[in-house]
Amino acid sequence: MAQLFLETAWLIPCYPLIGSILAVPWSPGIIRRTGPRPAGYINVLMTLVAFLHGLIALSATWNQPAQEVTIPWLQVVNLDLNIPLEFSAITIGATLVITGINLLAQIYAIGYIETDWGWARLYSLLAFFEAGMCALVLCNSLFFGYIILEILTLGTYLLVGFWFNQSLVVTGARDAFLTKRVGDLFLLMGVIAIYPLSGTWNFTELATWASTAHIDPTVATLLGLALIAGPMGKCAQFPLHLWLDLAMEGPVPSTILRNSVVVCTGAWVLIKLQPVIQLSPLATSFTLFIGAVTALGGTMVAIAQIDAKRTLSFLVSAYMGLVFIAVGTGQTQAALTLMLTYAVSMALLVMSLGTIIWNSITQDVTQLGGLWGKRPASGISYLVGAAGLVAIPPLGGFWPLLQLGDYLSNTRPWLFAVLLVVNALASLSLTRVFGLIFGGKPKQMSERSPEVHWPMVFPMLLLMGFVLHVPLILLQWQIIPELSAINTTVAGLLLLSSAVGCGIGSFLYLNNSYAKPVHFGPQSLQNLFTYDFYTQKVYRVTVVFFVDLVSKVISWSDRYIVDGLVNLVGIVTVFGGQSLKYNASGQTQFYVLTILLGIALFGLIVSLPLLSTLSLIMGG
Repeated sequence: MAQLFLETAWLIPCYPLIGSILAVPWSPGIIRRTGPRPAGYINVLMTLVAFLHGLIALSATWNQPAQEVTIPWLQVVNLDLNIPLEFSAITIGATLVITGINLLAQIYAIGYIETDWGWARLYSLLAFFEAGMCALVLCNSLFFGYIILEILTLGTYLLVGFWFNQSLVVTGARDAFLTKRVGDLFLLMGVIAIYPLSGTWNFTELATWASTAHIDPTVATLLGLALIAGPMGKCAQFPLHLWLDLAMEGPVPSTILRNSVVVCTGAWVLIKLQPVIQLSPLATSFTLFIGAVTALGGTMVAIAQIDAKRTLSFLVSAYMGLVFIAVGTGQTQAALTLMLTYAVSMALLVMSLGTIIWNSITQDVTQLGGLWGKRPASGISYLVGAAGLVAIPPLGGFWPLLQLGDYLSNTRPWLFAVLLVVNALASLSLTRVFGLIFGGKPKQMSERSPEVHWPMVFPMLLLMGFVLHVPLILLQWQIIPELSAINTTVAGLLLLSSAVGCGIGSFLYLNNSYAKPVHFGPQSLQNLFTYDFYTQKVYRVTVVFFVDLVSKVISWSDRYIVDGLVNLVGIVTVFGGQSLKYNASGQTQFYVLTILLGIALFGLIVSLPLLSTLSLIMGG
């Protein structure tokens, strides 16, 4: 029975896709009598079916070699466009994470948008995202993976712009879409360039080819950089990280999905392409550099934000930067484990903060406070999510950080130092948000803030229980090492960095006697972090200025050169036609005279070189 579910695992992306299509009729303009709610219930049911299908299929592929299934589509000459699928414990497990988190997000949305008429659109887009991500992890082709990533980019635009009647939302959706398109363009170059070199787009065959490939170093570098650019945009890495901050304008249920698993799609492709990237030392170093810069910068900027959702968005970029470091050093298992523990913990953090935003009518953490006694479920969920994200044993986030730190301490100590600083800053940032929201005394915006209703609390508490059980899952998968094999120095330093971050955050933000807001250094340094190292201003004076200048030059040349030349030809033609019509007298001798004058003029022009030569001879 389980084997049958494994062989038909290609149906997992189809279930949410069917739900997405079935939700369309419940748009307000089509079905009015029942309201939009059935659209949500249908999609919850279809996502549950997809989750159960993957759960049964996982038991069949556990400790078994990966199975490859090919869906025939198109094969012309040497171009093979058949769709290869890979069914393994990792890919089926990835679909479980995607469908599980989306199922909880959809239940959460029942309470979050209970009075909104956009149910059909939101649930259809959530299911659309789920189908695309499940198809991506099952697909074993770079070409089709790129197509799916492009579809997900469109889905990002539509989800961020869900409340399209607000100008800020429309601007955020547009800018998020355009920012991701920059990385997609370079990735497309890499997808096209790699096929003539390797003769395949299959990830497994690409890994085999890369193990024995000997290509020009310059070509390898350009190819590696192009392939890295796509995941950089999807994972919100510097300097393509601005889209995630803008995407916070979308509703919280979409943020749950985007901050937890959508950003991991780029990391998934990066892991698949790791053997190809390793062909170029420069591309590998670039991966490490981007990951380190984004991880450090993201945690620094997160500390200075006052918007609750934006504090998490910069931490998302930071943890994806750690995944880049893991991939750049060849630690793909640590990268996959980190993605799992990060996804569930971040989803729990977004859910807990979403409940605060929902009935406090503000996202400004400086206007909140004193909610620990009023919102115990949200507060405990936030603490569990934060502890599961940083290096606090025995929760899940500690073990991939330990595995990565153990390798980095022996090979690249400077990256291990980066890991410790990032973990400390992330702990400080998470403690700061907890102190501002749940600590202190109630303020005007949090004076009346009761716990939310069950559709939002139930998935949050369910996910909290899963986060607490992640260590048992990792132990069952034999990812957690034996106690005797643990590097106590690395483990101690990671734990110390978490303690330092949490300790400083608790002293500053859980201490009622300490003045708020807290100032770190001079105002110029605070502004540097608050405004994301002035990245937007740098964009305005460089990229935006250059594009605006080029567009103005093109517009001027189109108006005055291209269009002007066409108008000149038209004016000359009209003037010539108007002039010639007066010469049409109907007298034959006039026409003959005109022809003779034309011939004489033509002969004079042709004989000019001969006349000049004769004049030179006569002069000599």
